[in-house]
Amino acid sequence: MADIVSIATASPAFAHKQEDILHYMQKAYQLEADDKRKLAFLYHHSGIETRHSAIPDYGVSKTDWKFLPQNDQDPFPSIEQRMELYKNNAATISIEAITKCIENHISADQITHLITISCTGMSAPGLDLEIMEEMHLSPTLFRTSINFMGCYAAIHGLKLAKFICDSEPDAQVVLVATELCTLHFQKEYTLENASSSLLFADGAAAVLISNNSNDPKALHIESFHSQVAFQGKKDMAWEINSKGFLMTLSSYIPQLIKEDIELLITAAIKKKGLTIQDISYWCIHPGGKKIVDVIEEKLTLTEDQTKFARKVLAENGNMSSPTILFVLKEIMDSPIRSGDNVFGIAFGPGLTMETFLCKKK
Repeated sequence: MADIVSIATASPAFAHKQEDILHYMQKAYQLEADDKRKLAFLYHHSGIETRHSAIPDYGVSKTDWKFLPQNDQDPFPSIEQRMELYKNNAATISIEAITKCIENHISADQITHLITISCTGMSAPGLDLEIMEEMHLSPTLFRTSINFMGCYAAIHGLKLAKFICDSEPDAQVVLVATELCTLHFQKEYTLENASSSLLFADGAAAVLISNNSNDPKALHIESFHSQVAFQGKKDMAWEINSKGFLMTLSSYIPQLIKEDIELLITAAIKKKGLTIQDISYWCIHPGGKKIVDVIEEKLTLTEDQTKFARKVLAENGNMSSPTILFVLKEIMDSPIRSGDNVFGIAFGPGLTMETFLCKKK
């Protein structure tokens, strides 16, 4: 009887307007007038208004850049420098999100299981141990990390949390998804790099999952379903090379999702004897405006049904794994009625499509 009891979010200190980031990118990529206009068109149709970052550069003049070199002769940030920024920021926003998440529910020493999720930084000892040490969690705490699974990883984490709760009745599981995507800006102006720098942002989200919660906002986890569309494995990828972490994000992704989405959702909810018309709330990962658009069109959803995904995209951009939890928090904070069904879906490398079904208690 695993329940999502609480969700809380946190963001780095620097909030940048999408228009300011556009001007930054035009300078950073050293674009000619024609390419500047093309990039401006994409930014103005992104559905994003603000993004957060662990670095201040996006909103300041070129002479004040801290992350990028201020001239072409200086070396571009190394993987080591990027990972140092990750280490200096990831634990801070993770702990902020966890602290807000468990407030008025449990104390830190009551956490029995910790699941950390990230694909934008890795080390050992890593984020999980940093959180444990700084929050003075039990040294015998069960902990595990989900790394490099991309935007759908939080659903995988919820699945693991449910497995834990199903086997341990007294479990108090905390899941935290933390990404600092903006650290991985790439110097070369390519379609993939331009798409990544247009969409991605930084943020963290924490979830408390336990059995038989009495909280009126809690959602009961009903089921999960996943599917891989191998024809899209080259269209969405996340790799590491000597230049850092490299994102491939093809313009074909929305079309691939459109082709598979109805059959995927039908298969997912059929397990519980439901139809698409039985879904009250749609928790869609806003991987980009076009992704939300094609899902709305294919499933004939209304603007009201996709408003939570669009709101998170507008206010935060795509933060990879925490993003779906930002959307779910918006839904949990809305006036859901007892018995309402919430369906969540996210997409990531593979092309992997992960879903979950919850019901308001």
